[in-house]
Amino acid sequence: MLLKEVIAELEALSPPDFAEKWDNSGLMCGREKKEINKILLAVDATDEVVEEAILSEADLLLTHHPLIFPTISSVTEKDIVGRRLLKLIQADVCCYAMHTNFDVIGMADEAADKLNLSDRKVLDVLYEDTLSQEGIGRVGLLPREISLRECAELVKEVFLLDDVRVFGDLDKRIRKAAISPGSGKKMSKHALKAGAEVLITGDIDHHEGIDSVAAGLCVIDAGHYGIEKIFVDYMKDFILRNMPNITVIRASQKTPFVVI
Repeated sequence: MLLKEVIAELEALSPPDFAEKWDNSGLMCGREKKEINKILLAVDATDEVVEEAILSEADLLLTHHPLIFPTISSVTEKDIVGRRLLKLIQADVCCYAMHTNFDVIGMADEAADKLNLSDRKVLDVLYEDTLSQEGIGRVGLLPREISLRECAELVKEVFLLDDVRVFGDLDKRIRKAAISPGSGKKMSKHALKAGAEVLITGDIDHHEGIDSVAAGLCVIDAGHYGIEKIFVDYMKDFILRNMPNITVIRASQKTPFVVI
């Protein structure tokens, strides 16, 4: 398939119109008429991931987070992003990002599915018509009432995590949960408005975590990469179903920090 045909499939899944205005989802670099036979999937286009894309002879590096964000005014090896772009371009590896458009169409429901949330609704509505709503995050009911401690253990289990940060009384009973993969900044107000007892997110501010508990909302911070790594498996399954002639490989990317 040509790159432009691959992009058409990706954008049919998560339309660019659903990306937030400040975002830079889409094609970072590459030729639309390049033949795509192998795709490397990753959350971030780090130095290591870029090298892996080149060494594995991938034709396309497909990431969740945009390599170019925010915008840059020049591409030189003196700049971190410029250095990565130059390496990809020199190796003829295309790079495409599905960020907030995937958060809206894909990520939120996949995360909610892992928690088995029922009666779910959109947490932060960005788009709405007479038939449906779309936006960031989901809120719904856990299968049964559990303690905050048990909820934290559940999050660790379903997202394959060694640890999470928890704000709140570990013995508090929880049934209604909100989940916002990625940054949870400013999402606590939406969780409180929806009547959630816990907000599960990938990134919570110190002060917002404290203030959320004071307002009656517990918070489980599973790490930005910790939740959003589900992008890789989700997109691998999607590509294998819809573009079966393309080889798909997962980058060997891991959580970018360790807790010691």
